[in-house]
Formats: sequence, structure tokens, C-alpha cells
Amino acid sequence: MDRYSRQVLFREIGEDGQARLGRSTAVIIGCGALGALQAETLARAGVGRLVLVDRDFVEDSNLQRQIIFEEADARDRFPKAVAAARRIGRVNSEIQVEPIVADVTFENIEEFIGSADLIMDGTDNFETRFLINDASVKSAKPWIYGAAVGSYGMTMTIVPDQTPCLRCVLEAVPDPGSGPTCDTAGVIMPITSIIASIQSAEALKLLTGHADTLHRSLLRMNVWDFQMKRLDLSSFERRDCATCVRREFEFLLGSSRQVTTTLCGRNAVQIAKSGTGQVDFAALAQRLTKAGEVQFNDFLLRFRVEDYDITVFRDARSIIRGTTDPAVARGLYARYIGG
Repeated sequence: MDRYSRQVLFREIGEDGQARLGRSTAVIIGCGALGALQAETLARAGVGRLVLVDRDFVEDSNLQRQIIFEEADARDRFPKAVAAARRIGRVNSEIQVEPIVADVTFENIEEFIGSADLIMDGTDNFETRFLINDASVKSAKPWIYGAAVGSYGMTMTIVPDQTPCLRCVLEAVPDPGSGPTCDTAGVIMPITSIIASIQSAEALKLLTGHADTLHRSLLRMNVWDFQMKRLDLSSFERRDCATCVRREFEFLLGSSRQVTTTLCGRNAVQIAKSGTGQVDFAALAQRLTKAGEVQFNDFLLRFRVEDYDITVFRDARSIIRGTTDPAVARGLYARYIGG
């Protein structure tokens, strides 16, 4: 127990709590800035088994904030889940780490979280978060939402049947192009570190049996102008929530998914979004200008970045040229279009 001696001295954890951590499994979905710090924190804390799920590989632009990765990982374009698992193996060889290189969808998420005591959100898009929310409520497994862009971030802990779920508070997935992403507005490491640290603290409370000390709120923070807001959810009325009241798991059914189609002979993938409104091309173009070359007219917006050409239509349907891999296309859509 020498490794965890200072943590055991913390009365709220103690020897019993440390033993509970060692018997626990946490599934981290997304190994970017938030997920990377969650993984390292929980590994150092002695969580017995970590399952790391991510569809992407390490790039140079990740190193500014994704604390678990190194230059060699970016040079070799290692899958994030694998690179994170290798790092954790050097940090704490006593725990089990299972890397999964996959795109999380309605078809596989229940398999990924099957053994979880807790699910951690390290994702970069709301469609996946609403999918996690459905899976969490259906399986009665707690999860911890987190998001960060620019200098702003937010987090919320969801315990099925005890707290409001994500859909109680946000109700619907934001429309594509309606908000900034890290690739259009940037992001600084202080906010990702703070949000991930709060998520990790909540995880330790849940895994050691201290759910009574959860913050039970939607926390919002901007570290640049140091504004912090807390929406108390302890007395929040769930009303007629489709997920946790009516138990209609539409994201698990795939009815609200992105539909991807590889376009034969065109080195392109089409992404169609169901149930979305009209894209504001002017607002989207303003956000994308910093990231690449943008042109638009009344009918479509065209965006070029790196080796990819992304065409967005008014109904949010997009054609992404430069890849035939649906997972790559979905990742690009999440990075630049959002929603």
C-alpha cells in the first residue's frame, strides 16, 4: 500500500476506499484532453481496471493539452487508446488496462460498458454523449459528462434514478454548426485540466462509496475571465424526460444517429444528420476561417483543411472528400462542424 499511502491517509478514502478502487472498473470513452487526464488520474489513484475507447490517433496538435501523450506517439501516429495504455503501463503496472480502438456507436456501446462500474466522458461531440446517456440510464451505470472549448468548460455527474440525466438538462443535441469546437475556437489546457480533474474527483467519490458528497449540479467555468456558475440540480424536476422518465432510448436504437455512406469511386464519405434544422452558413464560416479555406453560397458551404474537402449543405448533410473511412469522416465532422 506504500504507493497509495498518501491517498489512504485522506480520511474520506482510507484503506476501505482504496480497496474498493482496486476492485473497480472505469470505462473512459474518448482519450483526448479530458480522457487523457482522467485516465492518468484514475490509474495513479489505483482504479483496478481501465477500459480506454477512442477512434483517433495522436497528432502534433494534441500535445499542447493531451497530457498522456508524447512526441513519439504523434510521430508514429499511434492510436490514442493504445498510446494511453502504454503510458499507464509505465505509470502503474499493477492495474489492468484494455485499449479499444473503435468508433463508439449504438451497435457497440453496451458491449463496451458491460463491465463498467462507472463511465467517463472524454468525447468531443454531443451525439456520442447522448448515446452514453441512453446506455447509462438503461444499464443503471453512472457517468460523468464533461466538455471544454476555448477557455470555457462544463461538467455534470449523472447517477441513474438519483439525479437528472443529461437529456433532462439539455433536452436535445445542438444543431450542427451551432457552436464552436476546439478546432474552430481553440482550447487551452487549464480548462481541460480543471474539468477533467473535477470529473476525476467525482469518479473517486462514486467508486469509494461516497455518492452523498457529489456536487449535484451543472458546473460551468471560464478560466480566462474566471467566471464560475453552478446550476443546482439537487431539487431539479425531471418532468417528462424521454430518457430517464419514459425510458425511450432513441440513441441506442440508432434513430438519431449520423448515417454515413462511402461514395464509391469518389474517395469520399457522406454524413447525413437526422432531425436537424438549417445550418447558418455565415456563422459557421466565421468559425471555420481560422482553421482553413472557406467559401459558401445560398446552397452549400465548402471548407478545405489539410488533405480534406468538406462540403456542408443547408440540412447539415456533408460530403467529406479525402477518406473512405466512416470513422475518420465522423471525426472530422465532429471537429469542424460540431453538434
